[in-house]
Parts: sequence; structure tokens; C-alpha cells
Amino acid sequence: MPKSLADGHLKFTILTTKPANPAAPTVTELNAGTAIDASCSVLASDFTFSAADSDKVNEKALCTTNNANAIGADNFTAGATFFRYFDEAGAVDLTEDEAFQAVKEKGTTVWGYLREDGKLSTAAWAAGDEFLGMELLTDRSQRAQNAGGYIKRRVPFEPQAGWDGVVAAAA
Repeated sequence: MPKSLADGHLKFTILTTKPANPAAPTVTELNAGTAIDASCSVLASDFTFSAADSDKVNEKALCTTNNANAIGADNFTAGATFFRYFDEAGAVDLTEDEAFQAVKEKGTTVWGYLREDGKLSTAAWAAGDEFLGMELLTDRSQRAQNAGGYIKRRVPFEPQAGWDGVVAAAA
């Protein structure tokens, strides 16, 4: 089996409405007209969407001579830089800019789902797709440090819950 390049193979979908089961949304929910495919709206170089080190519980016995941490609560990390879209008159293009519009306000809750496999990001969600999902609380958007290139905004996310290795189910 050949290795698979990540380029063009990460599908990032944002739901602004809570799925019936956020830990296991259906293919119908992930492909719905209200689902936002943010795959082409997010800068690849600083996209963060992953499980992180779990909390550590350090409660060793008196006789233990080294640290013997137990694994505690799960942690997740997430953040994305969104390209901004404007029309020829300089106004925000609400259709093209919908991914940023969904996350631009501090304190907004959205649900993000990332599929990373051999399919192109343009392929629709299908039953059996494996993904990582998170409930995300948005922080204030930040202007990129460099003044060159595209107009974009970094949005730090504070994951409220996360689900790794979930397999998409049919409706």
C-alpha cells in the first residue's frame, strides 16, 4: 500500500447547528446544505486540529522513586487561519466567506469535523469515513502578523469536547 500525501486530502467541515449526536454525526448532517466545507478556506501551514497530551495525575506511592503518572482527562487543540473573501466593490462576499463568518464572533460554538484519508477534500462525506470531531468555542479572531499575501484571520479555538477515530454512519 503506498503512503498518501496530505495535500488536498483534508476535508474540514464546520457545523453551526449541533448535530443530533455530536460525537457521531451522520453523513446526512455532514453533507447538509447548512454544513460549511471550510477545506479551501483554511490556510494549511498553521491549521491545528488534533488530540493533545492528556492531563497527568501524579499520585505515586511513597516507595516509588520515579514519577509514575497516570493518564487523566483528554485534551484537544485547535485553531485555523481563514482566508477572507471580498467582491470587486470591496464588500465581504458572504457566500465565499461563510467559513470565517461562522467563527468570527468570540464565544460562538461550532462543531468541526476533519477527515484525513486518501480521498480528495472535494469528495463528499460517505459512510465509513473516519474522522476527528470537536465541539469548538471560538476566541477573538486575530490579524496575521505579516502584512503581505492574502487577507486572512487566525481564529483560536477552545475545544470543549473531542472525538477521535469516529466512523461516519449513513443517515
